[in-house]
Amino acid sequence: MSSKNKTTITAEPGRQELFITREFDAPRELVFRAHTDPDIYVRWLGPRDLSTTLETFEPVSGGQWRFIQKDKDGNEFGFHGVNHDVTAPERIIGTFEFEGLPESGHVILETTKFEALPGGRTRVTTQSVYQSVQDRDGMIAAGMESGVVDGFERLDEILANME
Repeated sequence: MSSKNKTTITAEPGRQELFITREFDAPRELVFRAHTDPDIYVRWLGPRDLSTTLETFEPVSGGQWRFIQKDKDGNEFGFHGVNHDVTAPERIIGTFEFEGLPESGHVILETTKFEALPGGRTRVTTQSVYQSVQDRDGMIAAGMESGVVDGFERLDEILANME
């Protein structure tokens, strides 16, 4: 399914950050809830061809999270982090780490802001700051864009049925 709302990923050459921007046809409170309600979160996170299982999910300031995504062949991909600040329905600030990298320490600091727009719409902007330009470029090369786009299209479908 293709959405009328486009996901924009901006990564300037030589910078350690990238920005993901996406609008949704749903109120800010609902979009925020979809990021903090475990039953909703697992239904849209990542590509359609992966299933997601939450091992830990504490969407509060100081809370931790860890999830595992599994492909059709049984391969598992782990991710974890800490929520530094969860302020409903405005923002989530926390870390993100993909456990599949050859060595640890590739921690990303993410700030996700939820902006109310006219007509009951919401703009979500995530700034991801990587430890190096090489880490950021490696994540892009690994196909993170398709997973983000697919996940947000899945979220569109869920939000349409929540209202």
